[in-house]
Amino acid sequence: MRFVIIGSGRVGLRTARVLREEGHDITLVELDPNRVTQAQEQGFEVIEGDGSHEDVLLEAGIEEADALGALTADLNVNFAACMIGKHFGCRTVIRIDEDYREEVYKKYAREVDEIVYPERLGAIGAKNALLGGSIRAIADIAQHLQVILVTVTDSSPMNGYSIEEVALPANARLLAFGKKDKPMGIPLQNDSLETGDRVAVLADFDVLHDVRQLLVGDEAAVAAGGA
Repeated sequence: MRFVIIGSGRVGLRTARVLREEGHDITLVELDPNRVTQAQEQGFEVIEGDGSHEDVLLEAGIEEADALGALTADLNVNFAACMIGKHFGCRTVIRIDEDYREEVYKKYAREVDEIVYPERLGAIGAKNALLGGSIRAIADIAQHLQVILVTVTDSSPMNGYSIEEVALPANARLLAFGKKDKPMGIPLQNDSLETGDRVAVLADFDVLHDVRQLLVGDEAAVAAGGA
């Protein structure tokens, strides 16, 4: 696939590296001459210019691109680039840097396909490292929703029970289940929970403690104290 990425800073350049490693074609658009040089030294095709301008995006090949990632730290540039990309039929991804902006952009940028928060994703990783143990946050879906991956422990109140018997709080849903050392899959009612099994749960922040206590047990009480 072919991608146009606006911004070759920390987020844009790392994203470009990952995509290139997977065999995709990348063109970067960058206004800062120093960053242009840095990206070119790493072997990327770079168009020097303002990614919010249509002529610059045309030079970057927006007409042939499958998707555009507007990943600069400037929200106005990102917004304009996505609107141009959408005009040319691209899938568009916009970076925002503050949670409160989400509703603003969802209201005024309905044509944008995806909103990403690099800072929030970094915070999730830091939180996982701090918590350790049998609970890992996978993603923040919204300001009040999170997907967590829980590993069943010996002290889990649900150890030995079936999926059908797991009574999660009202504001929580079981998304996936995996036996120890086996791939995750769709949970079946007669799947039994045993030590080392993994469960992915979507839950409201208000009930995360209850979910942890139910699936992990005493270990969750220590981890939840740092959440």
